[in-house]
Amino acid sequence: MNKVAIVTDSTAYLASDIRDQYAIEMVPLNVVIGEDSYQEEIDLTTSEFYKLLKNTEKLPTTSQPAIGHFVETFEKLKDQGYEEIITIHLSSKISGTYQSAMSAATMVEDISIEGFDSEISCAPQGYFVLEAAKMAAEGADAKSILAHLKEIKTTLKAYFMVDSLQHLHRGGRLNAAQLVVGNLLKIKPILHFEEGSIVPFEKVRTEKKAVGRICQLLEEDVTQGGAFKVTVIHANRLESAETLAKEIQEKFENVDVDISHFGPVIGTHLGEGSLGVSWYKLSR
Repeated sequence: MNKVAIVTDSTAYLASDIRDQYAIEMVPLNVVIGEDSYQEEIDLTTSEFYKLLKNTEKLPTTSQPAIGHFVETFEKLKDQGYEEIITIHLSSKISGTYQSAMSAATMVEDISIEGFDSEISCAPQGYFVLEAAKMAAEGADAKSILAHLKEIKTTLKAYFMVDSLQHLHRGGRLNAAQLVVGNLLKIKPILHFEEGSIVPFEKVRTEKKAVGRICQLLEEDVTQGGAFKVTVIHANRLESAETLAKEIQEKFENVDVDISHFGPVIGTHLGEGSLGVSWYKLSR
């Protein structure tokens, strides 16, 4: 029986106690605010980030982990006796983190390292990580775990809205044409990931209509039957997230709802006030 280690990056936003419980290794991305650089989830908490964001005129920047950080992590796990590693990361279309991990994998000998591009980020990325870690704890091998992660991808969906498109445009995650159209129409677009890239899904005029439409999309899936994991994700607006999570939980019997957040790296690109909902169908 192979001993499989699970590695991810900080944008999965899994709580430290969860990571400790399932022996998940986390490699942090970096946030630069002014002259200071921070390792996400290590040097800078989410609440600290949003406080700093209010007091900085220049938009923060982000960067992927150094390849050497991944090499050190993989070597450590090999020394601990693991025979296989699965390293799960945010979409390769919005960050070079996955590529850094894969480059590092070629530098570590005598252990099998498999990469998994989640093609998404935040709580949905965390779904893959936690499912993989649970299977690894049960003794599953990397091949079986990766097959299950691919199955999750077939039912996973995530939609979110932002207060302003400026952050996404400045960070290079939304093109100029999409920005101009959004600003001219003063819309609140519903965004989602399509083949790993952030793109508009639908254009609506108000936040209330955007939330209603996202809940309609959720309803279309959960009424098909089966059990679903649902997460409401927020950028420093916990009260709104709690209200929405409660409404979803009360409306549907076959869902398990929790709340997560857009941390510093993703919050840099979405901006404060963003709100989203993600879900997937449970199959284990």
